[in-house]
Formats: sequence, structure tokens, C-alpha cells
Amino acid sequence: MSKRVLIAMSGGIDSTVSALLLREQGYDLVGVTFRTFDSMKESCLAREKGCCSVESIMEAKHNAERIGFEHHIVDFRQTFRKHVISNFVDEYAHGRTPNPCVLCNSHIKWGALLDAASEYGCEMIATGHYARIAEHDGHTYLRTAVDTRKDQTYFLWMLTEDNLRHTIFPLGGMTKDEVRHIATEHGYDSLVKKPESQEVCFIPDNDYRGFLAREGVMPEAGDYVDAAGNVVGRHQGCPFYTIGQRKGLGVALGYPVFVTGIDTTTNRITLGQHDDLYRTDVQACDVLIRDKQWLAASPMVEARIRYRSAALPATVALDGTTMTLHFDEPVWAPTPGQSLVLYKDGLVVGGGIIA
Repeated sequence: MSKRVLIAMSGGIDSTVSALLLREQGYDLVGVTFRTFDSMKESCLAREKGCCSVESIMEAKHNAERIGFEHHIVDFRQTFRKHVISNFVDEYAHGRTPNPCVLCNSHIKWGALLDAASEYGCEMIATGHYARIAEHDGHTYLRTAVDTRKDQTYFLWMLTEDNLRHTIFPLGGMTKDEVRHIATEHGYDSLVKKPESQEVCFIPDNDYRGFLAREGVMPEAGDYVDAAGNVVGRHQGCPFYTIGQRKGLGVALGYPVFVTGIDTTTNRITLGQHDDLYRTDVQACDVLIRDKQWLAASPMVEARIRYRSAALPATVALDGTTMTLHFDEPVWAPTPGQSLVLYKDGLVVGGGIIA
């Protein structure tokens, strides 16, 4: 295996500690930080935050130089807009709730970044994700991280076997506390204290509605209806809502209500109560399965319908590029556009987009 590795540097603690560990293991590193959107433009609307701000880019460069390896800034803005931002806007415009991190990982961090690796003479790439790689029955799988609280395999399910064979996850076998300890030992106390960004990187002010408006999404107001179709209020436009939403609805019915359905063809949003959102069967499209024979022979899996949800027992039925999961117990508010990720014994065996 080549000892020259291209490492993605965000300016944060995880990528910096990953670089420190790889250097200690004797790897020859090339650091790269990518621009994925016009952070200078967006910073006029809100204070820059996240891994793609100019501040973070320069901090990544400084950390790479401090550790002692070359660093490059690459421009992926056009590719990012094509594969991530355009999908984000289109999905919301059609009443769905996308997960841009999944597409960013697939098309940018393991797409454009792998292409860039060859330009710098690297056969492998490394990132600070909390995930591991494992072999099973001739296939290469993602495996959940040791630190289950930080595990990021949910966002990585689209990665191919070839992607994984060219990847190193230095932090997969560590806890976040261990990572903080290493950073402190090496004098990176500022990174330990640095808060982790929770926002979508290209919406630094966390104002989805404002972002969609700037991208040309101009939805029309429409009717809220109940399960029987009775009009109970007015909404501001389907793209501004998501399944399971309770806050910001602007309607008072005398009891808590949630978004239970979004129909962009009629411009109607259905409201219901909490228990109306439980589902036993969940369908997904754009399905990727690592080993269909294994799954067909043993269809019992554990599945997650969102990042912070637990992986719950379910039975999977495949039909081409679609699948249906029958959960042992009902799950709350599966949301179209979000990822449905399948696990077996800690291995990511497949996934799809909730329909």
C-alpha cells in the first residue's frame, strides 16, 4: 500500500488529529481543503461558520504546515453546486427533505477528491470521519465506529467498495475523548474548545427559507388540511415544511399538531397528531446493496431512518432499485428525501432514499 496519502483538512479537531496519527504511522501526507460554495458571499448574510468558511480553510492550511506537510486549496464549487446544492433546492421544491451530507460525501469527498488524489501522486485518501472499514465474504464494508455517539456511517452509505479500498479512517477505532486528549497533548487546545458546527455548511445562518428564496424557489401559500381533507389554516409554501414538523406552523387547533403529509401537486399540507406519524412499512428508492445474495438469504437487518435515530430491527424486501422495510415496531416520521441505512452486525449492507 502506498505511503503517500491525500488527507482532507477541514480546520477542525478531527482532521487535524487524523493527520497527526498518520504522520506518526509514517505516512507521507498531502493536505487538501476544498471550497464548495461562495463562503465570502454567504458571510455577508451571517457570520461564517462550518468547514468551508475562509477562516476554517486558512486554519486547515496553518495546521498542515505546523505538522509539516504540503497543503492545497482546491475549488470544487461547480461540482458541489451540480451534485449537492441543486439537489437540495429541487428536493425542497418538491416537498421532500434532502440530506446534503450524504451526496457531498459520495460526489465530493469520494468523487472529486479521489480524482484530485491522483494529481498529487496519492493512491489513498484519509478523512476525520468516525467510521471503520471491514471485509466480509469477499466484500468491503463500512463498519460502525467504536464511539457509537459519533458514528458517521449513516452519512457514508453511498460509498462504493472501490471508494473504501482507497480510504483510511484514522479515528474509527477511537472515542472523541481520546481524540481531544491527543489534540491537547500536541498543543491544539483551541481545537478542543472549538464548537462543532451543526448547520448545513452552505447555509451558515441556518435560514433555509432565505436560502431557498435566494436560489429562486418562490412557493405559493396554500391550505393546511386535516386527515379528512377539511381546511384548517394556511401555510406559506410546501418547500418550507418537513414531515414531523411541529414548530413554526402558524396555526392553533387547540392541541399539538404536526406535519403528516406534503402534496406539492395540490399545494396542500396535512396536519395531524403525534401518533399519526408512526409507520411500520417504509419504502425507499435509489437503493444500493453491497451483497444482494447475502441480504436475500438473510433479510433481517437493523435500519436507521435518520442520523440520530437508533438502528431498529426490520425485514427488507428488495425489488430492483427499490425496497420496502417492515419494522418490528413502528418508527416515527420517516421522511421522504432522508436516507434509510441498513446494518448487519455493525456493517453497512445497503441504503436508499425514503420515498
